[in-house]
Amino acid sequence: MAGAVLENVTKTFGETVAVENLSLAVGRKEFLVLLGPTGAGKTTTLRLLAGLEQPDSGKVHIAGEDVTAQPPAARDVAFVFQQYSLYPHYTVFENLAFPLRAPGRRLNADSIRRRVGEISEMLRIGHKLNDRVTQLSGGEMQRVSIGRALVRKPKLFLMDEPLSSLDAKLREDLRVELKRIQRDLEATIVYVTHDQLEAMTLADTIGILQEGRLVQADSPRIAYERPATIYAAQRLGSPQINLIEAGRLGLAGGPPAAATAGIRPEDLTVGAEIGAEAKIIAVEHRGDEAVALIEADGLRLHALLDAGVSMEPGSRTRVAVRAESAIWFDSGERLVGAGAPG
Repeated sequence: MAGAVLENVTKTFGETVAVENLSLAVGRKEFLVLLGPTGAGKTTTLRLLAGLEQPDSGKVHIAGEDVTAQPPAARDVAFVFQQYSLYPHYTVFENLAFPLRAPGRRLNADSIRRRVGEISEMLRIGHKLNDRVTQLSGGEMQRVSIGRALVRKPKLFLMDEPLSSLDAKLREDLRVELKRIQRDLEATIVYVTHDQLEAMTLADTIGILQEGRLVQADSPRIAYERPATIYAAQRLGSPQINLIEAGRLGLAGGPPAAATAGIRPEDLTVGAEIGAEAKIIAVEHRGDEAVALIEADGLRLHALLDAGVSMEPGSRTRVAVRAESAIWFDSGERLVGAGAPG
């Protein structure tokens, strides 16, 4: 049974189409990440699932039930927002226990204490239960915010960029924790982000949105290796994929309709014995690797270098393309055929 389904859903705000004819299935126990820039329709999609917005057309199903007309309280979903949304005058325990004390829950004090204890230990904040949330760090506050959703055991978790306000180290730590918790709880999560690293590391499935339309929904590996469109190819990978006109840099062998080849930076060989003459424009060192901006055949391209490779700006070299790795596109969509990944 699917955890949630959006069926041909459209939502407009005045003349702005926020979500257009969107169909999306989220499997039970699946971690689905919606990826896209601001304005792609990510948050609106979450709000449609939560019942905070009503679709102009289409249907919303959660756990096999048509909930299109149901209010948020009847849908049994939990929403984690970017901001913490905690009660500052409550302790950590009281914040975590609050959802369990709702009139419809009818849990006794022992059951509430046990459930809060389980979730707080899972989130590694068990030692903070008696602290007021105003005494916590940003990372601890976000753990409490996530814990308030987890404690309820809802049918569906909705998370709207919950880590975006944290520093890089905290984001990395909580990404690892969140994925572990999702697996331990066998939870169904729809998670929104514009951060491709979050999408690649958290997702079982990545849904790439463009102006309210679903461009692709696949595993991270397939979305990276076989992007459906140029737009999808540009959403994943750092540095971004190089887009090269067919025939440039000796690229050949693509399908007859091929107009553009997408070449990932790791598929360019800098310092090759044969290949196009190139000039190093800049080198950015990233610890275990370096990124070179090079100029070849009138094009500016990004290439990944091993950390031990020494390249100085202004130096001359040669660059070769691993042609078999080319992802071929026509005007915008990926072509499947000779020279293109399957």
